[in-house]
Amino acid sequence: MVFSKVLTKCAVTCAAAMCAIALAHAEPLADTQAGPLTRAHVPRIALDDDVYLPTAGLNEQIIRVPVNAAGTATLETTIYKPDGAGPFPMIVFNHGKIPGDPRTQERSDPRPFAREFVRRGYVVVAPNRQGFGHSDGTYQQDGCDVERNGIGQAGDVAATIDFMSKQPYVDATHIVVAGTSHGGLATIAYGPEAASGVRALINFSGGLRQDACADWQGNLTRAFGAYGEKTKVPSLWLYGDNDSVWTAPLVAGMYAAYAAHGASAKMVDFGNYKNDAHRLVGDRDGVQIWWPAVEAFLARVGMPTGVQYRVDDPSAPKASGFAAVDAVDSVPFVDEAGRNGYRNFLHQYPSRAFAVSDSGAWSWAEGGDNPMSVAIANCQKQSSAPCRLYAVDNSVVWGKGSSQTADSGSSSAAGAANDRRAIASRN
Repeated sequence: MVFSKVLTKCAVTCAAAMCAIALAHAEPLADTQAGPLTRAHVPRIALDDDVYLPTAGLNEQIIRVPVNAAGTATLETTIYKPDGAGPFPMIVFNHGKIPGDPRTQERSDPRPFAREFVRRGYVVVAPNRQGFGHSDGTYQQDGCDVERNGIGQAGDVAATIDFMSKQPYVDATHIVVAGTSHGGLATIAYGPEAASGVRALINFSGGLRQDACADWQGNLTRAFGAYGEKTKVPSLWLYGDNDSVWTAPLVAGMYAAYAAHGASAKMVDFGNYKNDAHRLVGDRDGVQIWWPAVEAFLARVGMPTGVQYRVDDPSAPKASGFAAVDAVDSVPFVDEAGRNGYRNFLHQYPSRAFAVSDSGAWSWAEGGDNPMSVAIANCQKQSSAPCRLYAVDNSVVWGKGSSQTADSGSSSAAGAANDRRAIASRN
């Protein structure tokens, strides 16, 4: 069985699935010389001695990126960009891999990650590699040869960067490549052939787990060693302690093999994250964990880190005072199964949301970018009556006159489809 965790949707009816991640140790990153960043000025308006940033959306667009000269094979690719003509620095985000057929995988839609970079004036590009989702081509496993697998995946990264670098709104001299899980492996595998404008690689718990292969840990470690021997671009590695995919000794070995030949790299151990560190990048809550290390790294390699736009996170309705959040018997319309579902909701991590309809349908969701939209969408699948939010995080928002929808541009079905976790039931 080939298995690699992914930071995208894990949502099912009347069940819940989770993902995972790894460890790390920090060493100083070698100083990297980088020229000044040149890009379009972003206006700021000063009123009463306060500085107000322009409010912006993600300007999401789905395009097809060609992966061959003839243009006969293309990658389904999501772009997020600031307002304006640019040119803007670019970061490419590489997704992980779900167990099973990658063709069933959702479109890569890393909203928490994208929002943080669009705030800082970046174009964010998230391609689905060949064989994933609605991209053309087929996924090439390459047997147990992890090194070759990574190089194959890196080919799609290279094609994406080549195409996007030619776009007038992209500053091709200021590029970062990042990825999570299998996408982290693809990111590091891209390093030896990185384009001249690529200044940094960011690896979030990267690797490929192949339980059916003999010595798969050794194969993975040697693959990273081979990439490190030929890579000149500095990299940042972020792994956590409570990873359900990688063990601490394996992560330490992968990093040591990569750095053994002098590759410029820094490992950051961010400790435990909720119940599974592998889900870090897919969660809006994870930004506060990974951004400080990423910010310092980007500054070292000459990439911008200052906030240029105000891009709002999904916001919850205000607490209504209808009931205490732990008052299970106050939840309207649901039967005992629904009350048990609400008890389960109360044991989840914030960010979390519980939705209910007049017909007795209910759903809860936890993590991801916008659990409010996920809870409502999954509840609605079970109900002809409108579903509304009952509780968000630690507050009840249900009640007359209170808003019952998630206030954010990311509360679309596409955004909901890529959130972390949800559970729903219908009486």
